[in-house]
Amino acid sequence: MSGLSFDGHSRTVHDNAVAKGFWPDQVDDIFIAKQCMMIVSEVTELMEAIRKDHGKEAVAHETADILIRTFDLWQGMVENGYADGSLQAAFNNKTEHNKSRPERHGVRF
Repeated sequence: MSGLSFDGHSRTVHDNAVAKGFWPDQVDDIFIAKQCMMIVSEVTELMEAIRKDHGKEAVAHETADILIRTFDLWQGMVENGYADGSLQAAFNNKTEHNKSRPERHGVRF
């Protein structure tokens, strides 16, 4: 999978998730919300890996899970009309925009 853009990774992981039965034929708002919460769940697992000192490999695996679920969600949203365009382009645009923002984006924390 190396050398792929975010869009390429998204297609790859989403195709696998569909093949493994993680996506229903009919996708609705509740399903998308649940997929968002699965990303939150992976973030919690990352926090626990750090908090409980499970080691660098566990931290890497949990971080990878966050990316996999995020890429999967993006491609699923594109295929089901919730989003369009390129995730890579959106990432690049947002990264550039953030360079122009004030320190901590103007908030205390």
